[in-house]
Amino acid sequence: MGNGLSETNPGFLLSIPFFQSFHIVILGLDSAGKTTVLYRLQFNEFVNTVPTKGFNAEKVRLSLGNHRNGTFHFWDVGGQEKLRPLWKSYTRCSDGIIYVVDSVDAERMEEAKTELHKIIKTTENVGVPLLVLANKQDLRHSLGLAEMEKLLALKELGPATPWHLQPACAIIGDGLREGLERLHDMILKRRKVQRKNRKMR
Repeated sequence: MGNGLSETNPGFLLSIPFFQSFHIVILGLDSAGKTTVLYRLQFNEFVNTVPTKGFNAEKVRLSLGNHRNGTFHFWDVGGQEKLRPLWKSYTRCSDGIIYVVDSVDAERMEEAKTELHKIIKTTENVGVPLLVLANKQDLRHSLGLAEMEKLLALKELGPATPWHLQPACAIIGDGLREGLERLHDMILKRRKVQRKNRKMR
């Protein structure tokens, strides 16, 4: 699947001007739920997925009310260990990063933390807004947000990287809207600062 175009319900992310387009990369370990997140955002329904062996790219136009639309270019990149070195190729020049974490898989939380810090701390990604989706929060043994924040060492990412940890369930879509709104706010704030800095030069 790739390069689809869809619209979600009006009123979503109301404050995005019609002309703005966002390049968003979806990362995370294999089986975290990245592709499920992507197609829930695109089709607003659950799509049964298979492990991503490369990447899925989808352009999703969101109807925003007042005759405005926002366009998101989502890149969902495979999370298998052999594919992770390729992540930085996709994050180059991205507006934001969504990092999906399986809230139930406590045994791989250290691995998820290591890969997250590795990609966020590369030179090109310093300052890029980060949305961490704590996926599968609907399951009984999912870790709480405070524990996940600690295990992923989010406060150690540094002051240059704005981040938000969002509880979510990609299968039914819970938390995705709220998370994207926060990511959108962080992106707009960063763009405003960048414009200001360019004017001061």
